[in-house]
Amino acid sequence: MGPVSFLLALPLLTALALLLTPGHQAERLRGISFVGSLAQLLLSLGLAWGTWQAESGLSMDGLRDTQLHFMERLSWFPSLKIQYLVGLDGISASMLVLTGIIIFTAVLASWQMQERLKEFFVLLFLLVAGVFGVFVSFDLFLFLVFYEIAVLPMYLLIGVWGTGKRRYSAMKLTLMLLLGSAGIIAGFLGVYYGSGLQTFDLLALGRVDYAPALQHWAFPAIFIGFGVIGALYPFHTWSPDGHASAPTGVSMLHAGVLMKLGGYGALRIGIYLLPEGAKEWALVFLALTTVNIVYGSLGAIRQRDLKYFTAYSSVSHCGFILFGLCTLNLMGFKGAVIQMFSHGIMTGLFFGLIGMVYGRTHTRILDEMGGLGRVMPWLAVSFYIGGLASLGLPGLAGFIAEFHVFLGGFFGNPWTSQTVTRSLTVIATASIVVTAVYVLRGLAKVFQGPQTNPAFADLPAVRWNEKLATGILIAVLAGVGLFPRLLTDLITPSLLPILARLGGTS
Repeated sequence: MGPVSFLLALPLLTALALLLTPGHQAERLRGISFVGSLAQLLLSLGLAWGTWQAESGLSMDGLRDTQLHFMERLSWFPSLKIQYLVGLDGISASMLVLTGIIIFTAVLASWQMQERLKEFFVLLFLLVAGVFGVFVSFDLFLFLVFYEIAVLPMYLLIGVWGTGKRRYSAMKLTLMLLLGSAGIIAGFLGVYYGSGLQTFDLLALGRVDYAPALQHWAFPAIFIGFGVIGALYPFHTWSPDGHASAPTGVSMLHAGVLMKLGGYGALRIGIYLLPEGAKEWALVFLALTTVNIVYGSLGAIRQRDLKYFTAYSSVSHCGFILFGLCTLNLMGFKGAVIQMFSHGIMTGLFFGLIGMVYGRTHTRILDEMGGLGRVMPWLAVSFYIGGLASLGLPGLAGFIAEFHVFLGGFFGNPWTSQTVTRSLTVIATASIVVTAVYVLRGLAKVFQGPQTNPAFADLPAVRWNEKLATGILIAVLAGVGLFPRLLTDLITPSLLPILARLGGTS
């Protein structure tokens, strides 16, 4: 078993260990989850380091084929040419690190959970196994299997452990994502038969020039299919309800990594395999993602529930990911991938903090709070750092991501109207002002004010697990913001073959 397969096995082995542990032994269940998630984080960091070393040795001149590291290839269903084909490049390695960080901090943030703890952690690690699998799969059939494994546990995690309209939210989420899966499957089958190779091997499919008629319908089917989980407007409506109803650890995984499957799939499969379709539809999706950015910002201003507030902000920030992809140039692609990572860390921090505040105040309504900075200074400072990252403060990861995306939109590409692309970029850039308004106003309502609600005057102190979780996430936001080459050097070689398929050079 290679290191990538071992990483896929780790969450499953953790889930098995949890299943074999009696449900009443809460401390042991937490200990197993802690050790399992820490092992996944450390192994994902080790694999990313190995990938970075391998990528740094590649020649960037004329790099046209995807270079896989730690590759494992086994025949699975020979008659259909389905393989167990896994490996890493810089993009997938960065997503593994993101997933490792979020699952570790999500376990810490869920430390005080009591209800059906065993089943909760089992489903959480099953979801993580699916997410890891998506990021390392280079066979389309295997990719789809892991994608469904990642999506389906969300129904139970929200429906059983959620709050508010949990059953409605769980059903809406599941049905919308299954609808998106239908588009993905249709596109995959079109690529499978249209290639003439009758294979699901992504590396082989990446060398095929597909018929324009196939690309005309298969690209939007795949892009919209992945766009559903990436909160593409107008298919985003499941996301705020899902975020608002999910328990803390699930919200962190939902926003932190699950929604990133959309941008990752659209780039890795849609744009890479169907470049002519991407050029044809780029302006249409660029316009939709601009609506994403503006609509999410305006929607966040109107929210009075802290989770809905963050959920609409997340819709806006996910729009930057898809916007960067639709620029079809290297700068925009870099921005999109960095935004996947940055937004994953940032929303993981936000939803973790919301759970910590709610666990003490038992309310998420902004108007019922105020002055909480006096009684919970650690959480207040952490919230402000996350908020500053959200509005793109230099020195934090959000600035690096959005700066690349905006430059990508402004530089444009030879295949779309420069005037329209730049106009949409200006509109998207202007949304930062709206973001600053709702972030600063929301934080002021919760943590500032002349008085503290008497009911919140004596709240429990911040626990060690909460400090560790928030401290890790803040350190990553600052680390990527101050040393962006940690990501850019890792992902750039992996983006060049995608750009080469488009016929671009920058």
